[in-house]
Amino acid sequence: MTKALAMMSGGLDSVLAAKLIKDQGIEVIGICFKSYFFGPENAIRMAKQIDVPLEVVDFSEEHFEMVKNPKHGYGKNINPCIDCHALMMNYSGKMLEKYEADFIITGEVLNQRPMSQNKSSLDVVKKESGFSEKILRPLCAKNLAPTKMELEGLVNRENLMDISGRSRKVQMELAEKWEIKDYPSPAGGCKLTEPNYSKRLRDLLDKKENIVKNDLEVLRFGRHFRVSEKAKIISTRTAEEAQEIKQYLSKNDMIFLAKNFNGSMVIILGEPNEEDIEFAAKITGRYCKGKNEEKIEIKYGYFKQPLDKCLEVKAATEEELSKYILS
Repeated sequence: MTKALAMMSGGLDSVLAAKLIKDQGIEVIGICFKSYFFGPENAIRMAKQIDVPLEVVDFSEEHFEMVKNPKHGYGKNINPCIDCHALMMNYSGKMLEKYEADFIITGEVLNQRPMSQNKSSLDVVKKESGFSEKILRPLCAKNLAPTKMELEGLVNRENLMDISGRSRKVQMELAEKWEIKDYPSPAGGCKLTEPNYSKRLRDLLDKKENIVKNDLEVLRFGRHFRVSEKAKIISTRTAEEAQEIKQYLSKNDMIFLAKNFNGSMVIILGEPNEEDIEFAAKITGRYCKGKNEEKIEIKYGYFKQPLDKCLEVKAATEEELSKYILS
């Protein structure tokens, strides 16, 4: 029996591509990739809707090394989509033997994304993957040259599609036809495509050499301020966010809280000087209930230690915040 590995991102296109091939009587196994910047949750949900098994592959470390210096550069933000797709295809290609599969399916659509899914970019991805003869793009196959799988009769080309461009009309009609109802918006999924996250990551890459997982995890929370070459301040937005970020902090990080008012938990990461510490206190004052007071007492100390130090400050002004804020 013919067998295919379907690269499933968790988006609608990839699940439709898998379903299209499955309906040809081909056995389909889903492959989903997990990194520091995207997870498998959507793919797990989508695979269940078309009843295909799914394997989650964690390639976080190798993916991050590629993100630091992608051969083909970044997209609009800090998303190296061409190199990312090629890396995923390379992983999938190496798994063909393990599953005794014949080829790889992707949900790419010609010209859906102007930079990463034009004809030239699709060709680059295939070449860079190292498995160019094993890659099939069912949703736009009729807009491309026939693949080896089609020519050899493993796949019926007539039952493939010729979708092109940014419109999602055809995909949504297919989703309705196949009763695929629970799918995410096309913009979601990867942190590297988000402008605010990208600003924070660029700053981190510029300022810190030995980056670890927790450095990347904290980028997801709060407001970020770059106050000096060696120190960054994070102001959490909610109590839930403050609680969640704690799992990524270390004993070297400093915590700030307003002494007599409810408000944001503020954190300094890095190696702050006295000016950085004072500004962290002023930010704490700005995002607490007492921000309009003439002076606010701020208690602070190292994470998991008593907050036994105190500063009396005036809340930071909007002008001061705008000078240092990343996002």
